Amino acid sequence: MATSVYKTGTYNRISRQIADHAASVLAVLSTVIVVAPLVAIFAYLIYKGASSLNVAFFTQVPRPVGEAGGGMANAIAGSGLLLLIGSVLGVPIGIGGGIFLAEFGRGTRLANAVRFTADVLNGVPSIVMGIAVYSLIVLPQKHFSAFSGGIALGIMMIPTITRTTEEMLLMVPNSIREAALGLGLPNWRSVLSITLRTASPGVITGCMLAFARVAGETAPLLFTAFGNQFWSANLDQPIAALPLQIFVYAISPYDEWHRLAWAGALVLIVLIVISVALVRFVTSRGVLKGTS
Repeated sequence: MATSVYKTGTYNRISRQIADHAASVLAVLSTVIVVAPLVAIFAYLIYKGASSLNVAFFTQVPRPVGEAGGGMANAIAGSGLLLLIGSVLGVPIGIGGGIFLAEFGRGTRLANAVRFTADVLNGVPSIVMGIAVYSLIVLPQKHFSAFSGGIALGIMMIPTITRTTEEMLLMVPNSIREAALGLGLPNWRSVLSITLRTASPGVITGCMLAFARVAGETAPLLFTAFGNQFWSANLDQPIAALPLQIFVYAISPYDEWHRLAWAGALVLIVLIVISVALVRFVTSRGVLKGTS
């Protein structure tokens, strides 16, 4: 009897070890399957675009067809301006919407409507956003502009930030809210100073996800910012953007422009990775954490 129990226990232990190792192998394999395409794309971009990166690429505007050289300095600066406008619009509204859904509107019809709208907007194609902003802003103004491009990007950021903020705030324990209210803080102060600050790492991550999503968008900018071959910082005029410049160069029949398009794609990916990495680094160091 003792021998039978011992064999059964040994068998169960071996089974658990096999299951544990199998699960570990599957987890590693899944990670490799997810990461491998990203690594392959990044490696191919380096292969095709690294040789075209030079000082001129970051300091000069595009040259006319047939002239060698030139760069995308105006497009890089234009993308920065468009993303700044989009962030100024999208981040405060998105975080405010998430705070309302998680803290003030739980169970109300308005909150359900806002949540449903955010979910729908998350699935709307970016070109539809561009057409909507084109109809609402560009047509009445009768010209393309950097402002309309930034508005389009900002609208695209709002639903992602709203839903992420809501989920992060819901993960904050109620005991923290109760402790703040027990100390006599008004509800709005408790939300802004305690709850939101506690959830800030997750909220910031959501903002960066939205930022990374819109940074490479081309379709909405075709109907709003339109593009510009020269330096421009006027919000009321068309402006260059890196995704737009890459698109124009990629569909052209000129090898020189194809070369610059690969370099522009590499720079765009690197800028997005650096931006996200910097924010994550600052967050992990505790500078932006709720606990300081």
